[in-house]
Amino acid sequence: MKTIKAVMSRMPMMMTCGEVEETLLDYVEGRLEPYARWKFDLHIKMCRECFDYLAAYKKASALGGEILGPSSAPAPDDLPDDLIDAIVAAREAETR
Repeated sequence: MKTIKAVMSRMPMMMTCGEVEETLLDYVEGRLEPYARWKFDLHIKMCRECFDYLAAYKKASALGGEILGPSSAPAPDDLPDDLIDAIVAAREAETR
């Protein structure tokens, strides 16, 4: 008996689990093009592991938002400069 993953891997329009993981942030933030979003949604509907991963990601993101508060809140004055530099570098790398 073939597993659902084996069947999915033979479908040309199907994303792989790795592709889902790579595009997860764009999906959650609504930045995927319509066809890519359709492929993502199709994979999530057929792959329980990715469905659970997406749900956990959304939950962790929501909890992080509750803990950290709005991103517009000012940073504390006592943050180390190297931490600030690392955060700025990571954000700049995201936009490239």
